[in-house]
Amino acid sequence: MYKHVLVPISFDTDRDSAGALAVARLLAGDDGHISLLHVIEHVPAYAASHLPADFQTEARKALEADLAKLAADLPDGSAHVVSGHSARTILDWADQHKADCIVIASHRPGMQDLLLGSTAAKVVRHAQCAVHVIR
Repeated sequence: MYKHVLVPISFDTDRDSAGALAVARLLAGDDGHISLLHVIEHVPAYAASHLPADFQTEARKALEADLAKLAADLPDGSAHVVSGHSARTILDWADQHKADCIVIASHRPGMQDLLLGSTAAKVVRHAQCAVHVIR
């Protein structure tokens, strides 16, 4: 069993977050801690200027509340919302908080993933710990 399982949560509809949480529970066992992490991508200035003034603050509060609800259903879970580039931020957070396993939901790769690479693929390639990908 793992001591600290990190589950990056994307609220996109094509990600199996429920499946990732179920696997994380199994891998953490009775004594492991599960951290849920949502990464808010930076909004470019040209796009941010078209959003209401409090949009980012309100969106962050809503994400924090949704993530906290998910974490409340876990025996030893915590919720964290951070800003940054998804893959790099997940990897840095895992290293800084000593996660020994990452359980990440992924979508079926498409043509754009062959050229650019998906978040899950980058996490798999660069993580310093075990990674389980859920499809």
